[in-house]
Amino acid sequence: MSFTSIPILDLALARDPATKPTFLVDLRHALLEVGFLYIRNVGIPDDLWRQAIAEGRAFFDIPREEKLKIEMKNAPSFLGYSQLSAEITAGHIDHREQIDLSTEHPVPGPDAPRYANLLAPNQWPSPAVLPRFRDVYTDYMRRMGDISVWFTSLIAEAIGLPPDAFDRYFDTDQQHKLKIVKYPDVAELGLAGPGPVEGQGVGPHKDSMLTSYLLQASPHRGLQVQNMRGEWIDCPPIDGTLVVAIGQGLEALTRGVCASTTHRVLSPAAGQGARYSIPFFQGVRGSTTFDELDGAIASASVPEAVRRQRDQVLAANGGRRLDDVEFTFRKGGAAATLGEATLRNRVKSHPDVGERWYPDILRDIREQQAREAAEQGAAASKTDAATQGPAAGGGVGTQAPAVEAH
Repeated sequence: MSFTSIPILDLALARDPATKPTFLVDLRHALLEVGFLYIRNVGIPDDLWRQAIAEGRAFFDIPREEKLKIEMKNAPSFLGYSQLSAEITAGHIDHREQIDLSTEHPVPGPDAPRYANLLAPNQWPSPAVLPRFRDVYTDYMRRMGDISVWFTSLIAEAIGLPPDAFDRYFDTDQQHKLKIVKYPDVAELGLAGPGPVEGQGVGPHKDSMLTSYLLQASPHRGLQVQNMRGEWIDCPPIDGTLVVAIGQGLEALTRGVCASTTHRVLSPAAGQGARYSIPFFQGVRGSTTFDELDGAIASASVPEAVRRQRDQVLAANGGRRLDDVEFTFRKGGAAATLGEATLRNRVKSHPDVGERWYPDILRDIREQQAREAAEQGAAASKTDAATQGPAAGGGVGTQAPAVEAH
């Protein structure tokens, strides 16, 4: 039976040696069967959580000209403000407005690899309009970075690996990312109609890298997780918790033992007002090569008993594993390192930034997408012709499928 709710785990139990074994059993269940979980007693002071929510929501109320001063396309780092509907997921526009931040790094030197452009200073809103914003989010990202690395060590223990099993994938000054996101309701988007209307806040996708942590900053529902039967399961806000999503990198490094789960965000219904969220994305060392990953995956030593447990989960659901939506950790193509793959994915998601700073990468991506669309269209036409046979008159036209973009 596939999951129908998202488990809630208490990190206070992980900090107590007497209760840690029970916590690890519960965490293993969440990793193998769901790929999503809530965590409470995270270790972030309540005051800082409240300040992060207040400052995040206040950002969207500052004058538009102040937001445009720090627009994402101003810099090659993909950090900064994105106007409403400027990002693409699963080939469709996401109806959200956001600012992207990261743990800060200096501007890379001239000899640095191109993906090092992602390591950069933030574009902060002016202290004249948001005097506390920078201090609050610098503190929050620093604390969340430490928590994410510790939580990854708990994941390793939960599946029978040493606590430091994934440490090789982190830099000593690892960059982590954060978004502050506003999802307008469908009336504000102009999508409201006489019947129910479903807007894409963020299209179906899986997170890349290892783990991400979502602070749901308003009481709206909207986040949904897809189980193995293809059903969408609500993941509503719960006070005092973060939602953890397992990334495709962790699934790859554990050879499928940890589940990375497709999820989406629906726009709020008309009259509900905007939904706000603050996701934090754990970073991974960009210089990691795919050959290095292949060697690590091949030598992975997840105990056989844990692998069997995952196999049993799959068998109980008819062996079904839904198709990947995006996979930064997949070898092949133009990228030799995780940094290069990450840069290409950012260009795909933010073509306006790509047009200004990475036109060659964007052109290559669009050519690849066109080839894939043509191949899919030809395959669909061949299938239609084979199914309908000569009596159908042959040559049944097929519309090219939408191109994957995130």
